[in-house]
Amino acid sequence: MAGRLLKVSSLATAALASSGFYLHNRQLDLNDLSLIRFGRAAVTTAIISYDYLTSFKTIEYGTEEYWSLRSKVHRRSAERLRDLCCANRGTFIKVGQHLGALDYLLPEEYTSTLKVLHSRAPQSSMEEIKQVIREDLGKELSELFVSFEESPQGAASLAQVHKAVLHDGRTVAVKVQHPKVQTQSSKDIVVMEVLVRAVHWLFPDFAFMWLVEEAKKNMPLELDFLNEGRNAERVARMLAHFSFLKVPEIHWDLSTKRILTMDFAQGGQVNDRDYMRRHGINVNEISENLGKMYSEMIFVHGFVHCDPHPGNVLVRKCPQSKNTEIVLLDHGLYQVLQPDFRLDYCRLWQSLIRGDMSGVERYSRRLGAGDLYPLFACVLTARSWTAVNSGISSTPVTHTEDVEIRTNAALYLPQISELLNRVPRQMLLLLKTNDLLRGIETTLQTRAASSSFINMSRCCIRAVARHKRSKARTRTRRLQITLSESFGLWQISMYELFLWVKGSALGCWVAALLGLLPEKVNPHRQP
Repeated sequence: MAGRLLKVSSLATAALASSGFYLHNRQLDLNDLSLIRFGRAAVTTAIISYDYLTSFKTIEYGTEEYWSLRSKVHRRSAERLRDLCCANRGTFIKVGQHLGALDYLLPEEYTSTLKVLHSRAPQSSMEEIKQVIREDLGKELSELFVSFEESPQGAASLAQVHKAVLHDGRTVAVKVQHPKVQTQSSKDIVVMEVLVRAVHWLFPDFAFMWLVEEAKKNMPLELDFLNEGRNAERVARMLAHFSFLKVPEIHWDLSTKRILTMDFAQGGQVNDRDYMRRHGINVNEISENLGKMYSEMIFVHGFVHCDPHPGNVLVRKCPQSKNTEIVLLDHGLYQVLQPDFRLDYCRLWQSLIRGDMSGVERYSRRLGAGDLYPLFACVLTARSWTAVNSGISSTPVTHTEDVEIRTNAALYLPQISELLNRVPRQMLLLLKTNDLLRGIETTLQTRAASSSFINMSRCCIRAVARHKRSKARTRTRRLQITLSESFGLWQISMYELFLWVKGSALGCWVAALLGLLPEKVNPHRQP
């Protein structure tokens, strides 16, 4: 098999070299050519595969030497994959970023190495930006803006954002798509599909077709900035009752499929604790409000912003009201949850919070996990099976447990791959979203706070009650459902009040008083 792999690698290298020789004197960017991009990806895939095939031949499985070597192979393979993404740019960086977000699903060597892709996105030249604006809006920059900063505020895999001022004085952010991404993306996805199938043929346990399928489905949506604008307006309307949430307003007259113009929003990234400390922002309040937003999106509405990495979630103090606000950016990637899926997901989380193991098994199976339901519960919650059995709301997260979960991601990679190919496609982006939110909570040191489970429980009760009311045929039945819902929400409020009193100065005083009472009322206490 290794010999076959060497032949494939040699052919790919020859194709790459001959293409470079042919185009040496031509005024073309070699990176634009599909053959070059494919050759680069094929060579990298062949090298990584050969490394895995040959490195462990003389090492006994399970020994300390084996685990040490495997970690080194993971690390250098992740570095090769990162370098490939940086070289091919565009869709490759986007997929690499997606993998880097799966902290509790992939080996740590891969996720930590691929995370840097968020800061290694390419920048288009100012001339390329002007050309896109000229083609799409039909005017020069000076006709549209009083000023337009040449240095981008941020560059991502598909686009970059520039700060500009309109002729009426308003400051806006102009998101401009990299000019070559549109034409390259569909070809890049075909390349990925071919290579993932080839790797699966070499390593049957490597089943990552779910990644290609997600890229096929989501990339066209993310490349349509008008779709992103519509998503932004929909989520702003949907969560309008959250006064702390701000979604920048879209300027439709200056937006196209490749350009999105919106109000400029300032703030610090949600994982920047120093920024929050300097501006008097309460970390716990931010974490709780973020949980409220996402619980509402997932459980109640089934319309979920699936890219909450820190660069897309800003925090700030409102200059007028002095209230803390969360600014949600980048609305290109949303997951729409089907009603039946959403309700099963609600009931699964209710079971996980309560430690109802029969419910965990039942709803995990209904969501496609089958006999892998224990692994599914651990993947979904990023908790150990012991914590899941005890009820995740009553078992605090420890550093030891967190290390155990990350270690198991490497140990059970074949089973995790199988699981991800089993579950509904809707689940995949939710798992990525969960991991990104967990990363934020870990940085803010608010992981597994009681407020997050309280918010989730409220939203699950509301979602299930709404579904039951829609199916009820009589007014009496609808009233019963509403009363049951109200009672459930009241119980949660009482529990929340209990936690507040317990943690307050009053609670400490009462506890101290109760601790003294036995001494005073027990006349028979021995000295």
